[in-house]
Amino acid sequence: MNRIIVASPPTARPWLLLSILAAALAMTGSVITLLSQHLYDTLTATFLPQALAQDLVNLLFVSPAMILLALLALRGSSPAFVLWLGTLLFTAYNYVIYTIGIPFGPLFLPWVGVLALSIFALLGGAACINRDELLVTYRSRRAAQVSSWALIVVALMFAALWLSEDVPALLNGTTPQSLVDQGMITNPVHVLDLRFFLPAVLVIGAQWLRRNLRAATAAPSFLVFLFLTGLPILVTPVVQSVRGETAAWGVVVPIGSVTIVVVLLLAWLLRSMTIATPVRTDMGLAPRGSGAPGPQPARG
Repeated sequence: MNRIIVASPPTARPWLLLSILAAALAMTGSVITLLSQHLYDTLTATFLPQALAQDLVNLLFVSPAMILLALLALRGSSPAFVLWLGTLLFTAYNYVIYTIGIPFGPLFLPWVGVLALSIFALLGGAACINRDELLVTYRSRRAAQVSSWALIVVALMFAALWLSEDVPALLNGTTPQSLVDQGMITNPVHVLDLRFFLPAVLVIGAQWLRRNLRAATAAPSFLVFLFLTGLPILVTPVVQSVRGETAAWGVVVPIGSVTIVVVLLLAWLLRSMTIATPVRTDMGLAPRGSGAPGPQPARG
């Protein structure tokens, strides 16, 4: 069966162009911080290699990927558009941390600019899905089910991990050790995850299981986010080793395993992606025996 892909949304063009500007500004900031590490002089010994790893991943992978995917989406590739949304989600998330987690300095306004551009581009791009301009299906029922459950399991796993640190500290009236190590008054990762991202992942996964087609369209973006999240964590021990510090190689196996699984799921989904009409179908699946799905009755 030949794969048929619907073109990327025509109204997404301004948001795609906006994201290219955000990526260029992000790359500029990363170059400056990597060449002038005194900008991070106030960071703790634990936080500094994490920040440098994030800059390396932004410069060498995330921003170039966003630009490439935006250009492909401008040429009509809907898989590129869906993946592009994931790079925007990751960038917006991380530049919240840049703007409130890194002490005020010369790059504050550029970081705010990246945050604003990526948020507007993300919201504009997501609105294209809400207007039924881009809805995709997957020919493989198993790929859809496994991916939806993977999102739910990962979200619950991270929620449990963060709460296992926060709840005991609250009950004991103490400060979590991670805050002490990073020199922060609160953890922006925990705030973003517990308040926004993890609930969104749970909703997307659950709605996909309930055969919501928009959830099926947005789901790969969250898998892209999870993949990109693993990269700076895996690069951090390398940065620590290069700097002559004790490297935290213990994170490589668990985070590397999750990252590999996410990449495999993404590849599986993209191989089975096909066109869709703006109606609810079973798990976002194309009907059997047809390369393109026809209208399906909505299920109440």
